[in-house]
Amino acid sequence: MFKRILIANRGEIAVRVIRACRELGIEAVAVFSEADRGALHVREADMAVPIGPAPAAESYLRAERIVEAAKRAGAQAIHPGYGFLAENAKFVRAVTGAGLVFIGPSASAMEKMGDKVEARKLMQAAGVPVTPGSPGTLETAQQVREYARQLGLPVLLKAAAGGGGKGMRLIEREDEIAEAVRRVASEATASFGDGRFYLEKFVRRPRHIEVQIFADAAGRTVHLGERECSIQRRHQKLAEESPSPLVTPQMRERMGEIAVRAARAVSYVGAGTIEFLADADRNFYFMEMNTRIQVEHPVTEMVTGFDLVKTQIEVAAGRPLPFAQEEIAQRGWAIECRLYAEDPLQGFVAAPGRIAWMRAPEGPGVRHDCGVYAGGEVSNYYDPLLSKLIAWGKDRQEAIARMRRALDEFIITGTLTTNLSFHRWLMDHQRFVAGDFDTHFVAQEYHPQDGPQARDDPARLAALLAAAWSAQHTGAGAAAPADARASRRPSAWKTAGRLEALRS
Repeated sequence: MFKRILIANRGEIAVRVIRACRELGIEAVAVFSEADRGALHVREADMAVPIGPAPAAESYLRAERIVEAAKRAGAQAIHPGYGFLAENAKFVRAVTGAGLVFIGPSASAMEKMGDKVEARKLMQAAGVPVTPGSPGTLETAQQVREYARQLGLPVLLKAAAGGGGKGMRLIEREDEIAEAVRRVASEATASFGDGRFYLEKFVRRPRHIEVQIFADAAGRTVHLGERECSIQRRHQKLAEESPSPLVTPQMRERMGEIAVRAARAVSYVGAGTIEFLADADRNFYFMEMNTRIQVEHPVTEMVTGFDLVKTQIEVAAGRPLPFAQEEIAQRGWAIECRLYAEDPLQGFVAAPGRIAWMRAPEGPGVRHDCGVYAGGEVSNYYDPLLSKLIAWGKDRQEAIARMRRALDEFIITGTLTTNLSFHRWLMDHQRFVAGDFDTHFVAQEYHPQDGPQARDDPARLAALLAAAWSAQHTGAGAAAPADARASRRPSAWKTAGRLEALRS
């Protein structure tokens, strides 16, 4: 086993990996930009190494600086987290070329699955169903028009490289093609350095369902069930759950078999995710493979009981998978809400700032993976994800009830804006509760101007803060308003600096 691992990331995923290292008795090394000098992952790590200025292009995306930091710190391996260089084959080669272990798949497997067009061809050869589309990349608007006519509108124009919802446009009319081509090529070039694109038939009422796979160096490959990721805005996920309300036991078995087949087709090693689009008739099609740990991995951990990040480290160290397919079962239901520093009232635009005070929920079935703290600054240089709130229950109904309770307990104040109230709206929505939704649900149903405000109501926050203050200093909570019932427990924030933040 490794003695020291460097984490080439930041935020909540860096903290998550640090915790896994600690449980395994491994020293964790953090890297940080100038903007992250006081970040939580830096505070939590055993060692921390600066890697450059605030912009990611000058720090977290500089492979040579990260490799040098690992060598200087005496690390034997690098964990990439997700995002930044996590799916960059050149980075993998730089890591292994320096005599270090990359905690993830090989550069070869990453390259095969990182190019969506080539991955589609590979999956077709392996007998994996793919969405109908162009046979390869396209170069002109006229080519897009010709294939769109063959496939039938609507269609999706997608970047051949990258992911995360970037470089993707829905085309419903032919007069939208030229602008879609311009935008996709421009966005793909800016985001991934690769402006190529291809076309796919648009699946009506699509459900975004992904299957977690894991493989070791000996070729043992398993799946750990599915996650539903259809609650999105502009192709960016907001909430996930496991299992999926759509998937039947027969469909789960079939999707799992195909996901394992897809991983074996590229001799995959480590944690990965096979993403599918499913229609209302439960037909499903391969979309892409993510060759890394996913943001939403906690819901799989909650329903299977396996620690995926620790398993990543163990497999990278040469150990066999600690579980066989027949030992894996989904127990209960888990839901994850992504807490972002963004303003739902303004189209989910990023809204970073300083956190004056924060109180995370507690209690049965609640998990909070967090990358920030009270008094800290949320930078505008990086993704605005603050934390992930996960609730587990014996069934979906209990998981939703626990998530509602947890969201009501959550308090975060400061100069930033969060999407907490969006998640409260979601957990109360009749269609969501019934499991009747698809990837267009948020666009179709979320109109904050027609209903309650999406932001936290100042009066509600004031009541919660007053109740928490009263409980902390007097132990009395009888006079607290009903909406503050979850804040009656004594607060753990006791230092003078944090109390001063609360007063402000």
